[in-house]
Amino acid sequence: MTISNLQVFDIKRFSTHDGRGIRTTVFLKGCPLRCKWCQNPEGLFPNRQVLYMENKCIHCLSCVHACQNQGVLFQDGKILLDRKASEDWETIVDACPTTALQFDSVSYSISELMHEIKKDESFFRYGGGVTISGGEPFLQPEGLLSLLTACKEEGIHTAIETSLYVNRKWLEKALPYLDQIYADCKIYDASMHQECTGVDNVIILENLRYLLTCAKKDQVIVRTPLIPGMTATKENIEQIASFLSSIYSQVHYEILNYNPLAKSKYAYLDMEYCFKKNPKLYSDDQMKLFYQIAGDAGIYNLIVES
Repeated sequence: MTISNLQVFDIKRFSTHDGRGIRTTVFLKGCPLRCKWCQNPEGLFPNRQVLYMENKCIHCLSCVHACQNQGVLFQDGKILLDRKASEDWETIVDACPTTALQFDSVSYSISELMHEIKKDESFFRYGGGVTISGGEPFLQPEGLLSLLTACKEEGIHTAIETSLYVNRKWLEKALPYLDQIYADCKIYDASMHQECTGVDNVIILENLRYLLTCAKKDQVIVRTPLIPGMTATKENIEQIASFLSSIYSQVHYEILNYNPLAKSKYAYLDMEYCFKKNPKLYSDDQMKLFYQIAGDAGIYNLIVES
């Protein structure tokens, strides 16, 4: 079987939050969810797109002159992009002298990506490894499986971050090559999940049940990101914790504090963030209350942020 290239929107080196030790995190493009608060909007769409970073722009209009079909316009003192226009975007991006215009991702073959990963292999000897994130890594299933296989052939510790809105077939195929699984459980209520993420959560909950009853259940860490007014409610944390603990009493569960850094990315893609006024991180005392809710609902192995 011929494996197409993997579309990668970032490679983050020296990460210490995506698994044990010092890790190299590879972010794959494409996600079936549309979470209102998405931390990586550049990873939502499977195809490569053009980012516009206004703070780098000197309004030289090189991009406008490189267009053939009005994909880039200069109106009212601003650069406007029509990303759906039929243009030679390679030429347009290359014309920008300040990299205010750039592509959001790079296409790698498995061998090219392994070459990038192995630049960090000296760190992997001390408990680190590779984490595959996204987007949703399973949206590029064949390439993902090939990458995981190649990592294991090199003896590299592997982890994945997944929404679990995935086909069970690919999840089962990937498990033998995974040493750690970070699985999201964002919202338990079905209608609220649909409203906030754009998809039903039945597949997610079924896959969680599968993972927490399989041989690798102790390598699974379930995560809930705290999003004000959406996931960060007593009812939601209580429902998720009760569900998880009813499946496996020793489940590992992590509640992630709100991340206020995502908002700035949305302007690069002419997208609107879900909050006009960006909320702040939850305080230590507020986090303790969420931890207490989870503990009271039966979670014994709670991972607490340091």
